[in-house]
Amino acid sequence: MRYVRTAPEPVRPAPLRPKRPALRSIVTGGANLLTTAIIVLFAIRTVPHLLSWAVTHGVWNGDGAACREAGACWAFLRAKMPFILFGIYPEAERWRPILVVLILGAATLWSLPRAHWTRATLAFWAVAIVASLLLMAGGRLGLSPVPTSAWGGLPITMLLTIFSLALGFPFGIVLALARRSDMPVYRWTATALIEVMRAMPLVTLLFVASVMAPLLLPAGVTADNLTRALVAFVLSSSAYIAEVVRGGLQGVPPGQRESARALGLGRSTVLLSIILPQAIRKALAPLTSTVVVIIKNSSLVLVVGLFDLLSAGRVSLNDPAWPTPYAETYLVIALIYFVICYGFARYALHLERTTQGGEGRP
Repeated sequence: MRYVRTAPEPVRPAPLRPKRPALRSIVTGGANLLTTAIIVLFAIRTVPHLLSWAVTHGVWNGDGAACREAGACWAFLRAKMPFILFGIYPEAERWRPILVVLILGAATLWSLPRAHWTRATLAFWAVAIVASLLLMAGGRLGLSPVPTSAWGGLPITMLLTIFSLALGFPFGIVLALARRSDMPVYRWTATALIEVMRAMPLVTLLFVASVMAPLLLPAGVTADNLTRALVAFVLSSSAYIAEVVRGGLQGVPPGQRESARALGLGRSTVLLSIILPQAIRKALAPLTSTVVVIIKNSSLVLVVGLFDLLSAGRVSLNDPAWPTPYAETYLVIALIYFVICYGFARYALHLERTTQGGEGRP
């Protein structure tokens, strides 16, 4: 006689991951103990000197004379921070790049919750980008015109990153799909473009955009430095994104496509609703690294004559009225980049955990 059980199994909580005491992981084994001792000795020798330089003997107010023969010259950063953040943008109009940073920051924060991934958010981003470009460029609505050569600092970093992702991501998806296409023309063209863009350093692309592009453009056609830099960034980012997405596409089982086609779904529906979401979810970790690299690569725009955070900080050190506090300046700039990149990395980790049922990276 056969018995069929109809009562459901009781819901049990997931087992907790055993936590290893931190002290035990530090002192277990000779290698760990030796490494811990070296780190502690290094901290004992360096931390007091660092605190003395940064706090005890640091100069928080005054001019260049007060910073000589002293510790950290934080007064220099207080005086030069507007230039580092906004470059050579006209001082009387600096409220415009400040507003641009606030608009783009608000759009970014609004887009973080998955519940806000709607068409309204996409329209919000379109309005935010148009408003940012209008504020930065001027020439309309009573705003005085400011050429792109005068743009700089944090707005340039944010605009280049946003445009590189907004244009490079869909272009990278197209390249990834073309490289996996059954049609040789599409596959060979996409492969050639991806391999060439990945083999060329971004600095080389920026040099080509700065020096060769004006010679290759038809007579009467010109492009400013920002546009040329943006084209180089989009080509480079799309090539790297294409390879990451292609790896995600390879990780989707073929049965997903076959099952969807057997249900009568069209090719575009299968691709956009079933295959691509799974591929991007699988490639979320390497995509995070690619985006972080794109953010940091924005510091290379000095090649085409633009002043981002790093370039503006480097130029500010040439003021003869002040000493040259390289450590303080680059430390603050590195902190800004760290906050941006680390914040994005933590958000990507949150997405990975929530979209993979809690099986993301620790």
